[in-house]
Amino acid sequence: MTQIKHHLTAPLLMGYAAGTLPEAFDLVVATHVSMCDECRAAVAEYDALGGEVMLDAAPANMDADALAATLAMIDQGAPAPVPRQNVRGVFPAPLQDYVAGDLAAVKWRKIGGGVSQMILKTSGTATVRLLKIPAGTTIPDHGHRGTELTMVLQGAFYDESDRFGVGDVEVANEDMHHTPIAEAGTDCICLAATDAPLRFSGILPRLAQRFSGI
Repeated sequence: MTQIKHHLTAPLLMGYAAGTLPEAFDLVVATHVSMCDECRAAVAEYDALGGEVMLDAAPANMDADALAATLAMIDQGAPAPVPRQNVRGVFPAPLQDYVAGDLAAVKWRKIGGGVSQMILKTSGTATVRLLKIPAGTTIPDHGHRGTELTMVLQGAFYDESDRFGVGDVEVANEDMHHTPIAEAGTDCICLAATDAPLRFSGILPRLAQRFSGI
């Protein structure tokens, strides 16, 4: 079993349970929770707490035809599920739903320095992408204008704060400035979500940022 050291923060898990996170962040949280017993248990607790709050809340007014509309939807039945191969791969199930498969289905696009990405389609202003960083490659020194969630799916990387392996999530904000390096041996594949552009220090990375969108 994967030994996860770096977990999601309580505010992120609560936001996920409450349905208040951007879709891009939701995907990272769902992917991590699918691999992490500790965070999955925390989400279940927040879900239960939210249920108790709903029970104590005052009744809300509903449209006169709400019941009829609900019954009509039930009569229609649930849509037929899309067949999926039950194959254990690099990507957990929540991520496979967005990629339409596992690692082999990813359509990589080079963005410089040997790094490749695939931007995943989500709603809202936050963005999420898959990153493939060749083993031993250094990501240019950068800071953050907002929040960045980076989850490792294959390989590992390290920076000034610690080492991050499969299942780990690094939560970076405006206070963090770092230079991630992919560990030697295996290419590092990450799922990364941001709600604002990164702040690169060098001129070349800033120019490349116009094309990568990071």
